[in-house]
Amino acid sequence: MPERPAVLTKRTLDKDLDKLTHVEDATKFVSRKLVAPGIALVFLGLAMLFAGVYVFDRPGAVLVIAAAALAAYMAMNIGANDVTNNVGAAVGARAMTMAQALVIAAIFEILGATIAGGEVVKTISSSIVDTVQVPPGTLGWIMMAALMAAALWINLATWMNAPVSTTHAIVGAVIGAGVGAVGPAPVNWRVMIEITSAWVTSPLLGGVIAAGLLFMVKTLIIYRDDKIAAARRWVPVLIAMMIGGFTSYMALQLEATNEFTPLTIILFGFGAGIVGWLAARSFVRRQSVGLENRNSSLRVLFQIPLIGSAALLSFAHGANDVSNAVGPLSAIVRAVGASPEGTHGQPPIWVLLIGALGISIGLLLFGPRLIRLVGEQITKLNPMRAYCVALSTAFTVIVASWLGMPVSTTHIAVGSVFGVGFFREWYTRHSKRRIAYMRRKAESFATDEPEDPNTHEVRRRYLVRRSHFMTIIAAWIITVPASAALAAMIYWVMFALFV
Repeated sequence: MPERPAVLTKRTLDKDLDKLTHVEDATKFVSRKLVAPGIALVFLGLAMLFAGVYVFDRPGAVLVIAAAALAAYMAMNIGANDVTNNVGAAVGARAMTMAQALVIAAIFEILGATIAGGEVVKTISSSIVDTVQVPPGTLGWIMMAALMAAALWINLATWMNAPVSTTHAIVGAVIGAGVGAVGPAPVNWRVMIEITSAWVTSPLLGGVIAAGLLFMVKTLIIYRDDKIAAARRWVPVLIAMMIGGFTSYMALQLEATNEFTPLTIILFGFGAGIVGWLAARSFVRRQSVGLENRNSSLRVLFQIPLIGSAALLSFAHGANDVSNAVGPLSAIVRAVGASPEGTHGQPPIWVLLIGALGISIGLLLFGPRLIRLVGEQITKLNPMRAYCVALSTAFTVIVASWLGMPVSTTHIAVGSVFGVGFFREWYTRHSKRRIAYMRRKAESFATDEPEDPNTHEVRRRYLVRRSHFMTIIAAWIITVPASAALAAMIYWVMFALFV
């Protein structure tokens, strides 16, 4: 009898130890979830410190430091929601892992923002609301409210797994805060019409270019009898187009004294394209040795071009969308006279660095969820289709950045994905080349009469998920009015509390 309590005590002790083990596991699980927000808070603090180093002895230093924190918060939200479009196609096509995509995007976002981000920052900071008609103090609070409203809206959209446009959010927020502060008169409605028209045309243009590239790839490579020989001929040409276009763009961005004529810039691009074609021709020929005449072999040959196009798109995104985070900050710096560096509307380099680093940190910490939505759930992507998406998006965004137009990279990238998907549906049903190719393939393997590939089963095949299409369109439509209304309310609260 005396031994029974000891047995009970041992069992009770085991249960208590199990409970402690479960508590420890739960603590580790919760702490892992807190790592990303903790790092984000540290970055906000560093951004404030970074801004303070530059403006601590100048007028309006407190306002600039607070705006730097909001710009860093906005930049991280852009990285979490928007940069996913750059590498989503490559990840969905399994051309690179999630970790590789995150690192490549982070590096090229920083390069694009710091090297070529100035023009679009000028548009956001001074062209939407006429800074001449708004007192400097009021302008500072308008931009603060716009930053906070846009960042909160994008944070909500990321939490809801919706790839909204960060450009729409910040432009709508600047307009809403401006109208709430001083009425509609200072808003430059002509610039707004230009930006809005670009929002409508750019995703359509991205989709058309992506569909055209895919048509070329299908016609010249995929539905050829000797796919490998066709790939050896045309993949280097596609790589040369990418290198040449990017070189011309870089010549425009880095040429500060207008020494180069348009013809010279075109020759730079053409020369770089020739060099790229020669290098790619040798590389593709070596890579294709021993590959079977199958579509899976083409995926191998398109991996390197796809990685290059994803890097190019990340650079273009950094050049265009960094303005969404630091455009208002640049306006505040200029309005309060806190930095003489931003002459002629150009933002100081430290302002661009806050946006560039914030975008990359937001991508690394919070980006993977939407990468999977854009890359895998709208339509099925392989390396050939993903290359067409990335290249068309990159070229469209690059042209917009060159013109100083804040287009939506989200719109263009998702428009390109939909363009590829809808084109595949049309091509599956109507392409005579594909039907003839499938008939020859069936005849070479089947003993019975081959089935016509243009059957009811093919006609009923939908390759784009319509539910995602309607959800994304709805998110795009609501973003501008929602962020504008939120910005106006935040401005009124700020005005009541601090002014």
